[in-house]
Amino acid sequence: MSDGGRADPARAEAEELRLLLKRLKEEAAANEQKWQRTLERELDLLRADTLPELLERITVGLADSYGLDAVQLVIEDPQHEVQHLMLGLGDRPEERPGVTFVDTLVGLAPLLATLRRPWLGSYVRADHELLFPRARALRSLALLPLRRQERTAAVLCFGSADPERFSHRLGADFLAHLASVVAICLENACNRARVLRSGLSDYLTGWHNRRYLTARLREELARAQRSGTSVACLMIDIDHFKTLNDTFGHIGGDEALREISARIESQIRASDTAARFGGDEFTLLLPDTSLPDAVRLAERIRSVMAAPIDVGHGRKHPVTLSIGAAARLGRRGSEDLKALAEALIADADAALYAAKAAGRDRVAAGGG
Repeated sequence: MSDGGRADPARAEAEELRLLLKRLKEEAAANEQKWQRTLERELDLLRADTLPELLERITVGLADSYGLDAVQLVIEDPQHEVQHLMLGLGDRPEERPGVTFVDTLVGLAPLLATLRRPWLGSYVRADHELLFPRARALRSLALLPLRRQERTAAVLCFGSADPERFSHRLGADFLAHLASVVAICLENACNRARVLRSGLSDYLTGWHNRRYLTARLREELARAQRSGTSVACLMIDIDHFKTLNDTFGHIGGDEALREISARIESQIRASDTAARFGGDEFTLLLPDTSLPDAVRLAERIRSVMAAPIDVGHGRKHPVTLSIGAAARLGRRGSEDLKALAEALIADADAALYAAKAAGRDRVAAGGG
């Protein structure tokens, strides 16, 4: 009987060890599956060819892959550069609900700007509601700072209805690794978009060039056809620019072009497209804009030229603009986008020449 007594604790210990080993194997298998899913998702992010495609994979893709109730990417974009890069690729920031653009992260939530590592914890509506503007019934969240060059440029926010999904007790190494990959992908996608834009931009003003405008115009006309909205175009010409060039030289003329383009840009929306059409002529493409609204914008632009332009070395010179406005209403069934684009430009150009023929320094409206 004594031998049997000694055997019982041994068998119990052996069973305990067997169960422990089984649990460890199950945990190892689960971790292996989790790591495999993570690797596949990271490769998917790295394969994204464009900025819009990457943003889709970060928000929708990660939500699907990890079974999350909400994913929101908050990007600090005070100069609206990332938004302009998206527009340049035919993607509208306002049509991507999983991405929030802010001038400063502190304005959305003070915690964001000081994050160095992922933060996990309970969802508190008063503190976190602005991070998830469309999500409801969240109970826990993870905030992943996307850091580049020693600063937090964006924050990836994960939300779950499960109160235990993200808690302070969980390790954050996996999330920190994911944040590093997302940050690198985002930076690379923005750099690729900048390179692409540089081939479609005017070196002097930084505006788009005529080639870009042509492609963008067709995209906006196609969108207008689908939505039944109108697209407007302004053709802007600097009055007597040759005289300015002859008086102050090409350096002075370049300085004037830079300041004029900056004043015009101060009056337009992020969704508008500004292009240097050639020489001293500029073009503005205005989505969702009627002809009367385009004329009002043209008058505002003309009015911001009231103060003389700086042409360098402390010299000032008065400048006026002649502007032609035109608009086209998108109608279903009009499939020849090339012809529509050419007609809109021709209408605005004809209006511009009418403004110049009437004495310059004025706005004229064309087809609408």
